[in-house]
Amino acid sequence: RMSASSCDFLKQGESKSARCDEIKSLITKGCTKAKIENPRGSTSINKNKPVTNRKKDIAEKLKPDQITQIQPQKLTLNLRSGEAQTFKLKFKRAEDYPIDLYYLMDLSFSMKDDLENVKNLGTDLMREMMEVTSDFKIGFGSFVEKTVMPYISTTPARLLNPCTSTSTSTNTNTDNCTSPFSYKNVLKLTENGEEFNSLVSKQQISGNLDSPEGGFDAIMQVAVCGDAIGWRNVTRLLVFSTDAGFHFAGDGKLGGIVLPNDGKCHLENNMYTMSHYYDYPSIAHLVQKLSDNNIQTIFAVTEEFQPVYKELKNLIPKSAVGTLSSNSSNVIKLIIDSYNSLSSEVILENGKLPEGVSITYKSICKNGWVGTGENGRKCSNISIGDEVSFEIAIKSENCPPQGKSETITIKPLGFTENVEIILNFICECECSKDGKPLSEMCHNGNGTFECGACRCNEGRIGRLCECSTDEVRSDDLDANCRKDNGTDICSNNGDCVCGTCECKKRENPEERYSGKFCECDNFNCDRSNNKLCGGHGRCECRVCICDANYTGSACDCSLDTSTCLAANKQICNGRGTCECGVCKCTNPKFQGPTCEICPTCPGVCAEHKDCVQCRAFETGEKKDTCEKDCSYFNLIRVKDRDKLPQPADQSYPLSHCKERDANDCWFYYTYAVRNHTEREVYVVDTLECPAGPDIIPIVAGVVAGIVLIGLALLLIWKLLMIIHDRREFAKFEKEKMNAKWDTGSSATTICPLISTTCP
Repeated sequence: RMSASSCDFLKQGESKSARCDEIKSLITKGCTKAKIENPRGSTSINKNKPVTNRKKDIAEKLKPDQITQIQPQKLTLNLRSGEAQTFKLKFKRAEDYPIDLYYLMDLSFSMKDDLENVKNLGTDLMREMMEVTSDFKIGFGSFVEKTVMPYISTTPARLLNPCTSTSTSTNTNTDNCTSPFSYKNVLKLTENGEEFNSLVSKQQISGNLDSPEGGFDAIMQVAVCGDAIGWRNVTRLLVFSTDAGFHFAGDGKLGGIVLPNDGKCHLENNMYTMSHYYDYPSIAHLVQKLSDNNIQTIFAVTEEFQPVYKELKNLIPKSAVGTLSSNSSNVIKLIIDSYNSLSSEVILENGKLPEGVSITYKSICKNGWVGTGENGRKCSNISIGDEVSFEIAIKSENCPPQGKSETITIKPLGFTENVEIILNFICECECSKDGKPLSEMCHNGNGTFECGACRCNEGRIGRLCECSTDEVRSDDLDANCRKDNGTDICSNNGDCVCGTCECKKRENPEERYSGKFCECDNFNCDRSNNKLCGGHGRCECRVCICDANYTGSACDCSLDTSTCLAANKQICNGRGTCECGVCKCTNPKFQGPTCEICPTCPGVCAEHKDCVQCRAFETGEKKDTCEKDCSYFNLIRVKDRDKLPQPADQSYPLSHCKERDANDCWFYYTYAVRNHTEREVYVVDTLECPAGPDIIPIVAGVVAGIVLIGLALLLIWKLLMIIHDRREFAKFEKEKMNAKWDTGSSATTICPLISTTCP
């Protein structure tokens, strides 16, 4: 949104807030660009110390506060509502970065064998951690349970030695245990591994009644008692070692403890003294305190409780879970592996944001991997010396009260460094600084004239602060807001303020009411194709003001005639009128978008055939009326068809025609309309008539045909006679043979009858 600093362009009825609008809209209203203020947001870096490039094998020894892993360290953002400011953060894991490790151990009876293995943990862990950093400190604390029933037995004997009789299924009366306690800070962080071993060796197991332990009380005290623990501004690791579950907020009611944990340090002589007074902390409370104090937690728990603590890990950022062997023999490897896992991932978190302010992250990680959304806050698989970056965008949706500056922080979880960001909010235009209090332009000094409008003093209203709030609803003033003495105040589209209508605002900032009585608007005009004023005009007081070349109530009638041109370049083919870019055919025989289609009309060639025939050859049906009916075109004669004009050579439509006269002779011509009015006909001046018949070949052909037909008939007759004669001869021969056989047969028959008498 922009503000018009000194333009006086508001229409009657428009409120002063209409001075703030889009640049395009302000210019449309009549405000010049030079008088429009458009303040922009900006980003400036106040502290930009480079990240530390440090090698472990170099003798240079830097203090923790001399090491920088995130850059820049301080910025100032000037935020304009709705406009995000983006900046880049760089993070680099420094080599040989100092580490503080506090080992917090469950000393309930079930951890007896684990205590033996932890007694030499100090020197062994020191030796292993020297591979990671040359500046390492280690501390030790222990916990059991709240010292009230039903968590422990409160009988005097068992308070002195909870192992004097069976207190759990594994305890026996032969064990010598120390009195139960909630949390004890045994050893403040130290560089002396031998001291760690010595003090841990003196620790004794204790006992309690229930299975879950009071570890959350201990974690809270370790997190908030920084001075007692000895935390430095370095990497802080808390190793929580147990073989049991945990109590959390609400469980204290079993012992009559109802006060919520206050999250404060209550150590006296290194002992937690308020376990009987405050309930266990909640998980969310622990998460907050661990994050506030940059503590990364490693849960070293037995296999049995892995699922429980893995779920807890998902709720606590920058935490890890390792599987502790039954006697804690693998604790050093577990710590090293968990530290490597935690340190290979950087996760950014920000402090509480002011109302209306939002923040988004984009990570550019190792090997070019890019993360957005929640993944934009973190990068994984980071080795020592690797550099990653984050693009962070901060946006404000509105201004805070009085435009007060705010400060937020962004930090990598588990690290003590953070980035301080000062947020300044742009809530006023520059012209407001030049406002004139008690200006005469605001009704005798009843307001401050700034940015071209009056900002009224308290108790005054109106565009020029001309009325007091006591007069706003008087009947006399309301009468001035009724159009034509009607009943509706400001046409029901505004409020009567000081006898003047101030029109209501619409949800869509492009839609406005205006007019003395708010009777006008710019959104209730006629529509075409579901567009206001057809998309070809603007709506003013419910009437469309059309753009050039458009007309009509909805600006849906185009004055452009290009869509009406026919192929012959005539508007509507000369047979209609062009209305709103559409042809209206005046001749009912013609139709189509340009009145060129005539289903019952002859073609161009057939239409002009008789006139061309009569003028070129003085023949045809119109030879008697040729001069009267056929003088509408210019006739040009050419010798042959090659001389006729060709369409490719002309800039106007051209028709080639071929027609036949009554004598079956063909004639060729072209028809064209030049310059929309001048008609030209080019005609070949010779007819193409068919040649007359050749008599001799015809007679010869007829005679030859007759002769050939006669010969063919004779040959056929002769062939039939030959076939007939052969058949008759064959029949004769057969009868002849039959006669000879009959004679021979008779003699043979008679002879035996007379054989006795024959000689």
